[in-house]
Amino acid sequence: MLDRASNQSPLPPEIARRRTFAIISHPDAGKTTLTEKFLLYGGAIQMAGQVRAKGEARRTRSDFMQMEKDRGISVSASAMSFDYGQYRFNLVDTPGHSDFSEDTYRTLTAVDAAIMVIDGAKGVESQTQKLFEVCRLRDLPILTFCNKMDRESRDTFEIIDEIQENLAIDVTPASWPIGQGRDFLGSYDLLNDQLDLMERADRNKRAESIQINGLDDPKLAEHIPANLLEKLREEVEMARELLPAFDRQAFLDGTLTPIWFGSAINSFGVQDLMDGIGDFGPEPQPQSAEPRQVAPDEKTVAGFVFKVQANMDPKHRDRVAFVRLASGHFHRGMKLTHVRSKKPMAISNPVLFLASDRELAEEAWAGDIIGIPNHGQLRIGDTLTEGEAIRVTGIPSFAPELLQNCRAGDPMKAKHLDKALMQFAEEGAAKVFKPVIGSGFIVGVVGQLQFEVLASRIELEYGLPVRFEP
Repeated sequence: MLDRASNQSPLPPEIARRRTFAIISHPDAGKTTLTEKFLLYGGAIQMAGQVRAKGEARRTRSDFMQMEKDRGISVSASAMSFDYGQYRFNLVDTPGHSDFSEDTYRTLTAVDAAIMVIDGAKGVESQTQKLFEVCRLRDLPILTFCNKMDRESRDTFEIIDEIQENLAIDVTPASWPIGQGRDFLGSYDLLNDQLDLMERADRNKRAESIQINGLDDPKLAEHIPANLLEKLREEVEMARELLPAFDRQAFLDGTLTPIWFGSAINSFGVQDLMDGIGDFGPEPQPQSAEPRQVAPDEKTVAGFVFKVQANMDPKHRDRVAFVRLASGHFHRGMKLTHVRSKKPMAISNPVLFLASDRELAEEAWAGDIIGIPNHGQLRIGDTLTEGEAIRVTGIPSFAPELLQNCRAGDPMKAKHLDKALMQFAEEGAAKVFKPVIGSGFIVGVVGQLQFEVLASRIELEYGLPVRFEP
């Protein structure tokens, strides 16, 4: 039987059950749909497409910013926490557009594992490859989900070969698809020797699982047409001969990725992937810091800011710092030291996130991600501790590649523009420079789309039309 994570862990049970991970993919590979199904099966939402609240027209609930809803791209990385079986999942959603990859790089410093989503028809695409390289720099374990198998897709061996060749990582199939496109019936679960059949009629229903005794079980012929069954037997036999078996240590070291084949929109393969994260995924890991590493089971609390998001609630002009807890057991109301300024901070209103919903966090453990509302004291890369002067390292800062002048449509409101740009600079969404001579601001970003996003947000959140000019 496979080595599962339920083996006795030296960590306290509350910390050991946490799984903190991100989902990475090329735009349009299906990451947002997969995120939504995770929330559905974690009991966080009742129907994919809307959260417990009244949920206006079905928007994906992790995409909260107006522009994300209009365009269907994830621009802000949000964090969502929910229980799944015996585990506590902290899912960090990463921006799906390439201009926002710097935000994604920072996000990957706050997680212990990543799920790589690839499109069955397109294989490994450029953005996936870039993000994979960042995961590799951090030795993050990676689980792979090959999505859209219910559409025309490439040959299974071809997809696996491409991952092995392009990403230089061993691949072990956790499931094997049966048919593809219109003929896609489901998959054979290689980890548990069972047949999973896709339900096309109800997109939110779990697949039917049929327990079988190996690939020679006569029961298979009752569910799979003869031609597909013969192909399945041949391919699985070849895969078992040619590809490595699952080895949890190799997976945790980041040298082997298990791959599941499925269809997120049809909810197929999603729960097997979630079981994989729970059973095989890493517990909260030690964090690199100066002058010493921080271990999750230390008695004192330490955490670091990996993202700042302004105006999550446009009515309140708030700023929320996303903090990954690196160690200890946090309680609401605790006084922590802000290491950069050496000042104490009372954390009285920490929040846990569920997409755009938030609730007060009465407590949190190492591995959790909490939001701390503040008025600009917390910046990306800051460390909070119970007094010790340690600084978590490894959060990257990027040089802008594009520079443009930013002017307010109404010159009388230039002061408001100053405030808006400073707020976005603290988020890490842009660098802002003030010329020595003349008025206006120069804004530096990594990708062109960021100018559009900034203009749209300044108008929406501050009621201030602006224009960017080269």
